[in-house]
Amino acid sequence: MESTLHREPWNKGKLIGQKPPLKPKDIWAIRIHLQKEGLVRDLAMFNLAIDSKLRGCDLVNLRVRDITHGHQILMRAMVVQRKTQRPVQFELTEPTRAAVTAWIERAHLQPEQYLFRSRLRASEHVSTRQYARIVHQWVAAVGLDPTVYGTHTMRRTKATLIYKRTKNLRAVQLLLGHSKLESTVRYLGIEVDDALEISEQTEI
Repeated sequence: MESTLHREPWNKGKLIGQKPPLKPKDIWAIRIHLQKEGLVRDLAMFNLAIDSKLRGCDLVNLRVRDITHGHQILMRAMVVQRKTQRPVQFELTEPTRAAVTAWIERAHLQPEQYLFRSRLRASEHVSTRQYARIVHQWVAAVGLDPTVYGTHTMRRTKATLIYKRTKNLRAVQLLLGHSKLESTVRYLGIEVDDALEISEQTEI
């Protein structure tokens, strides 16, 4: 007599597919929440995630020296992506520099140390899994569904806003560190939206 094992699918109850970017009002809602709660590390992490457009694995691996020169936070930084081994540059806006400065001072971090150190002894820095949990906490705190948003939301948010304002795919490709333009097109999920927009604006 055969025994049937009912294995629950790994994706049960989860939305599969690309994680949507945050809207500007959501970004400000999260920032205000983190400021009100006095979450200095989380505010630095959130602002840096939005500005840098880095994958989670690259964000958690940042060291203080990667974004500083002496005691100054750089306005622009460059890191080599772990996935592609290609360098990518990103800007640090004034709010991000202020938040990161506050965190470095609060945590007494040295240049060679990881920017977001783990509270667990087994790891030197926050893991990508921990980072994912932190992102879920951010979005849930402002009333968004944490099953809909994830770490790629952080990576896609500013890139999507830049594209919508400029329609400059090449610029977004460079900012995301994609080797092919097709990857950027797929990543932003813009083909259908753009095609419809062009069609709507074409009068016959």
